[in-house]
Amino acid sequence: MSRNPVVGRQGPGHRAAVIPPESDAAALDVRQIRSSIGHPDTMRRTLRALGIRHHQQTVRVANTESIRGMLYKVRHLIEIKTA
Repeated sequence: MSRNPVVGRQGPGHRAAVIPPESDAAALDVRQIRSSIGHPDTMRRTLRALGIRHHQQTVRVANTESIRGMLYKVRHLIEIKTA
């Protein structure tokens, strides 16, 4: 039996988005790059609260402490760029 090729590339550490501090940018462009299928309902509701409704959708959000907490929760599903 061969080795599973996915081993070592799983979990939130792989492709996790880096969330910039508030001093770097006033707004952030957030794009969902991975599907929410198979993830807990709390993560789906967090994406919805950020304004992301579809896969590959990009939204602009304010760079506040509460938003950064939400981004941290779903950091393995999103990509972040400074606006």
